[in-house]
Amino acid sequence: MIDLSYMLNDMTIRNMKATNPYSGQSAMLSEEEFALYHLIKHAEETEQYDAMQKGLDKFSRMNASAFMTLLD
Repeated sequence: MIDLSYMLNDMTIRNMKATNPYSGQSAMLSEEEFALYHLIKHAEETEQYDAMQKGLDKFSRMNASAFMTLLD
């Protein structure tokens, strides 16, 4: 029997859908990415641009594909 348990830490469950309000394109996100996406959108709405930029930087490193779809 092959032990694949070492892979479980690297696997990310993407089960939350977020949609870009401008393009209508969607991406599946992990819970952490989904929370960060909403933090970024809230910072944008409330004009907290420093917080928004920090969130964008982190999100782009966490999930570059979703960043391009949702936030770029």
